[in-house]
Amino acid sequence: MRHQLKLSRPWEHDVRLNEKYAPTVCEDYFVQLEDDLKPFLAQHEMEYIENKTNGATQILKIQSIRLQELKDQGYFEDFRHMEFHTLITSFYADQGKSERIKNFPFPRQYASTAIWLTFVFCAFVPFGLLDIFKKLDSWMYWLGPFISGLIIWIFFLMEKIGDYSENPFEGTYNDVPITSIARGIEIDLREMIEDDNIPGPTPSENGFLM
Repeated sequence: MRHQLKLSRPWEHDVRLNEKYAPTVCEDYFVQLEDDLKPFLAQHEMEYIENKTNGATQILKIQSIRLQELKDQGYFEDFRHMEFHTLITSFYADQGKSERIKNFPFPRQYASTAIWLTFVFCAFVPFGLLDIFKKLDSWMYWLGPFISGLIIWIFFLMEKIGDYSENPFEGTYNDVPITSIARGIEIDLREMIEDDNIPGPTPSENGFLM
């Protein structure tokens, strides 16, 4: 699911065209996905999910089928079987929440109204500062344009931050660090079962935690 959430959508920001150090999660999707899943899935299962639209959902389906097989073989009773399926249902519900954030952009009027109101406000900022700087010494009067520019820059910066925050799973450096979060969960689970092959935390990339 982590790999799927990072695939680009038409309405998201495409920084790969003009950024020297832009992430390449979309370009490396299938390579990284296979490297991550190969230790846990058989080859025929890998080929099965590669031909499906939603691989994460298909993995939950495979887990559900496998649980039924183990139940039929007597590895656990009905109560534990129902609890396992409750966990899968919970995983599927959480997956759906993340996918709704990813696949449905904010209403266009929200972004359009914010940017145009910012333009209007910033157009009147220099006029609002005229009386303030007019009362100062003559040389300080010329600080007005620089102070106006600083205030305008702050408002446009905040608008841009809000614009990028609308899509937290774009596969860019401004995202929620879901790779690091997923690795932290993997480390905890491996330590719980006393696994010897415990990976290290996700390192930062160009100063950003992905």
